Amino acid sequence: MTFTHGHSTPEIDYPYFDSPSGPDQDGKVFTCNYTDLKGWKPCTTKDDRSCWLKGPGDQNFTINTDYENWWPIGITREYHLNVTDQSINGDGVDNPFGKVTVHNHLKYNGTTIHWHGLRQLETFEMDGVNGVTQCPIAPGDSYTYTFRALQYGTSWYHSHYSLQYADGLAGPITIYGPSSAPFDEGRNPILITDWSHRSAFQSWQRELVPNPTRPMMNGVLINGVGNFAGSFPRERFNMTVTKGKKYVLRVINTSVDTTWIFSIDNHNFTVMSTDFVPIHPYSVSHIVLGIGQRYHIVLDANPTNTTKMPANPDGNYWVRTVGATRCKGFEPGNEPDERQGILRYNASSKLVPTTFRENYSLECRDEAYDRLSPVYEWNVDPVKLNYTNSTFEIGLDNFTWWAFGEKPLWLNFSNPTILNLKNTTWDPDYAVDLVVPDEKKDKWVYIAITAPPAPMVSKPNRGFAPVAHPLHLHGHDFALLAQGTNFTDLATGNVTLKFNNPPRRDVALLPAGGYLVVAFKADNPGSWPFHCHIAWHASSDLAIQILEQQKLLNRILDQYPEKMKEVNRVCDEWNKWFKNDTNHWNAHIFQDDSGI
Repeated sequence: MTFTHGHSTPEIDYPYFDSPSGPDQDGKVFTCNYTDLKGWKPCTTKDDRSCWLKGPGDQNFTINTDYENWWPIGITREYHLNVTDQSINGDGVDNPFGKVTVHNHLKYNGTTIHWHGLRQLETFEMDGVNGVTQCPIAPGDSYTYTFRALQYGTSWYHSHYSLQYADGLAGPITIYGPSSAPFDEGRNPILITDWSHRSAFQSWQRELVPNPTRPMMNGVLINGVGNFAGSFPRERFNMTVTKGKKYVLRVINTSVDTTWIFSIDNHNFTVMSTDFVPIHPYSVSHIVLGIGQRYHIVLDANPTNTTKMPANPDGNYWVRTVGATRCKGFEPGNEPDERQGILRYNASSKLVPTTFRENYSLECRDEAYDRLSPVYEWNVDPVKLNYTNSTFEIGLDNFTWWAFGEKPLWLNFSNPTILNLKNTTWDPDYAVDLVVPDEKKDKWVYIAITAPPAPMVSKPNRGFAPVAHPLHLHGHDFALLAQGTNFTDLATGNVTLKFNNPPRRDVALLPAGGYLVVAFKADNPGSWPFHCHIAWHASSDLAIQILEQQKLLNRILDQYPEKMKEVNRVCDEWNKWFKNDTNHWNAHIFQDDSGI
């Protein structure tokens, strides 16, 4: 039975219904379709979004379901993504998908597409990281990514080919499912990014000269709309709402070098998910987004009205994107105006808001640790603080390349990790710095990361800059056992680890001079990158690979030879293209960064 616009269609006996978000900005409605779930029915309502599907007997799929081990079987969605030398695609793709063919129409660059935050359970080869899971897709070639969308929520896809995503190759992903807070309807995903009117590849050259200068950004965009920084925006993101309704906003930080603080004057939010993890709702007036992080928030379209911050009688309010202190990199004198969008209650209004921002902290940080309480709980096996599978110090080797592990990562586009999985030893350039053997399957892996403010005795050639790092793990969500601003607390034992339902996500901020202790369950064979999501830092090699269950990974790939057949074909096409020097944008050196 399907329920569409309030009408039932008795000839269909499986869930087939409009997504709870309602029409997108083009008036299109996404339809949820579960043809294999005969006898099941949708159960989401505007007053209760925690239920998604009800089946025969006591079967259901709700906010309390273990979504990493059980998920409803949907249909395969097929899409084609054309990569061209055109302007940014701010809207991207806002639907869930399982089969995407990427066509490379660039002239001088390869490409790959990474599906940020998607687990890729037993589909390591679909993670979209050149030099790791595949060779780059050569100009004129294509590659089809096929995978299961197990999680639900919001994320984004982006190129993992060097700095390419910084030039605009990114877009949103929405996978529909239950929510921990009620809402009436949704809005299109909101992608916030810093921007440069120079190519990131050009800006990167400033780091490669004898006296390097930091690459800088000079603009900010919301869904591809924005202006030069340092000027009052004339083109802005606009959103119209109806008073009294509640709207789910899907906010994504797709930046190169900026942590954003997002707010709407005179309005409060209810936060209901972090990255792909539903959480118990909490109320705030603003949210902090590190690079790669996502939040589902419910906007209550009822402006607050106080003596200090009165409601605006014309119904127009600033949407603000404030760069966090010491977590942004804009040209001197080109600090962006924070008033980058307008929320309107009257769609025909052209007036500029006169509202003010609440006086909140601009500190570079994650959302408060104790507020991020997942609905579906993980209980991590307790360990003592001095036990970790690996401990890393993040810094600069000889003040040139960022280093995560023992040696900076440098990917080989023509010889990716996936073609070397029979190895028993690894070239240091691959930075396979953590090996999780098959015997550790389903066991917890613990990692402590520090960012000391000064060189350590054990690594005297490594310098440390006082900056924060948004760290992203592929292939897993991780449990955030501890996070703090003083790295010496780890050495002195002045840290309490949270094992009972800790916060979890796939990007967390390592504070400047601080520490991060995380854990993940070894249940997904692959070689998973763990890297800083500041694009300049990733290009400077701030990344490692975590090789998980190598024997099982080989068995999976051997069991499905068609997977490796396509991987090898793409590599053959890449190598043919690369051998022709006329294809190189730089005749002297082709790869001038880590490649990730």
